[in-house]
Amino acid sequence: MASDANEAAADGFVPVADLDELEAEGRKLVTPDGTAIALFHHEGEVRAVDNRCPHMGFPLTDGTVDDGILTCHWHHARFELSCGDTFDPWADDVRTYPVAVRDGRVHVDPNPPREKPPAEHWAERLETGLEENLRLVVAKSTIGLLDAGVDYADPMATTVEFGTRYREMGWSSGLTILGCTANLTDDLEPEDRKRALYTGARHVADDCAGEPPNFDQPSFATSEVPFARLKSWFRDCVEVRDADGAERCLRTAIAAGYEAAAVAEIVVAAATDHPYLSSGHVLDFANKAFESLEHVGWELADDALAALVDQLTTAARSDELSAWRQPVDLVALLEDVYGGDVSATSGLEALAAAGEGKTWERPADFRETLLSDDPAAIVDALADAARGGAGTEALAAEVARAAATRVARFGTANEFGDWNTVHHTFSYANAVHGFARRTDAIECYRGVFDAATSVYLDRFLNTPPAPLPEPGDHETGRDPEAIREDLLGTFDEEGKVNDAGRLVGEHFDCGGDPADLKRTLGHGLMREDAGFHTLQNVEAAFRQLELAETEADRRLPLIATARYVSAHFPTRREAEQTFSIAARLNRGETIHDEA
Repeated sequence: MASDANEAAADGFVPVADLDELEAEGRKLVTPDGTAIALFHHEGEVRAVDNRCPHMGFPLTDGTVDDGILTCHWHHARFELSCGDTFDPWADDVRTYPVAVRDGRVHVDPNPPREKPPAEHWAERLETGLEENLRLVVAKSTIGLLDAGVDYADPMATTVEFGTRYREMGWSSGLTILGCTANLTDDLEPEDRKRALYTGARHVADDCAGEPPNFDQPSFATSEVPFARLKSWFRDCVEVRDADGAERCLRTAIAAGYEAAAVAEIVVAAATDHPYLSSGHVLDFANKAFESLEHVGWELADDALAALVDQLTTAARSDELSAWRQPVDLVALLEDVYGGDVSATSGLEALAAAGEGKTWERPADFRETLLSDDPAAIVDALADAARGGAGTEALAAEVARAAATRVARFGTANEFGDWNTVHHTFSYANAVHGFARRTDAIECYRGVFDAATSVYLDRFLNTPPAPLPEPGDHETGRDPEAIREDLLGTFDEEGKVNDAGRLVGEHFDCGGDPADLKRTLGHGLMREDAGFHTLQNVEAAFRQLELAETEADRRLPLIATARYVSAHFPTRREAEQTFSIAARLNRGETIHDEA
């Protein structure tokens, strides 16, 4: 007698079981064409579903069928047996298979066409995962979308729209993380790109969970308000903490068709009217919003940038903090340069006018001055540079390098929390650099001076300074791949901060490709339960490496971030466990072996 496998009909149906035996037993596991299918005889009907529970892969033949409901015993996910739809959004629907009874035999089509293309299915599931804050669903969806060939920007856009709609307080750490991970994708291996999208999306979902939704303020009915007036109105509204008025001004600027550089000028002006708002987070969030729009498209600018308003209007202002006033009145130093007030620009305009047409050459002691303990000398050096033709982009790069040095030379005898003190300055300086490259707004000079002042305030965290690996400190015979493996190893143990920095220096000395080093650092980052600041730090370091012009300047941010992440690793790696389960489920692998 021919086997069932050889008896497939022309319509694709394969005989799999005797009807009487199935009726007597109630259920049966069959594997036509290698597909594990759970057969059930219930209420006079034969039903066939994928034997793997779509939630965590537990065998559904070990479940219970009652009153037309199939219940998985592992996490009690429930499914309507005839169509496979779930009662529980966290579980996903189970796939069903067509059944026919012919001559007392049960036949199943193990390869029916899917009701929805994978891209459509996973796009819908991503929205559910975000709405319900379901990490496993988000993981399966992000993996499924990228495996289906969907462009990274599409699920990112979905997540940006969700994050701006369902968080009344607007742009926060979740959307910033999403922007960071998107910026990292080109430096990651394909599998780590999936981890990156999952990381960004799950943080947005978590950030929005339990939050009230956002209700938009509309733009003004006219688009004929002059740009200068809109900018002035926006700044005035932010100054008096009028979020509604500020939002209407910003939305009007976008609706009027102003380009990204002009809108960036409006935002950076308000974000620097007071120095170093909220430890730098406000400008950093704004920078990530603009960078996110470079990934998903300017058509989302209206809601994405409006989400920044609440951060601007509720921000802590450093000119109101004693650290910026005592024992040295740092604010007064800045006001003298700006033109008499922290929100002034007349003094900066005079410096820029004096430097017009000049080519600035960095003085030999310029970098040492930026890292010195003399705030007046720092301010004077920056002012002289602007007067000598240094633009905001060039000066922002120099201050970002100084900030990276603070991280690279952070002394581990300091309190652990002070890692974030130097980190905040670095991420702020990186954001200033981003705005300086985006717009020629005179207010970017204020960001440069403010960042340099924060670098000054962080000086004691380099006392004593940690050893900084210099070019040529290491032998050149080691295999760079072995060095990268050792670097990953430092992330598996606590207290390997200086070893991590040393290995990055050795990798450069041995001729290792910085792109390989970034992939290794990126993998180390994505396998951990990396927090907001850690993700920020690595992304900022990669951006500063990309913009650096010399090898010495390229190695510095990677040494800095290797030390920073080593101080914060290892973690429990719970997110990696979820990602691994999701990847295996999507590949059709068995998660739970049957007894």
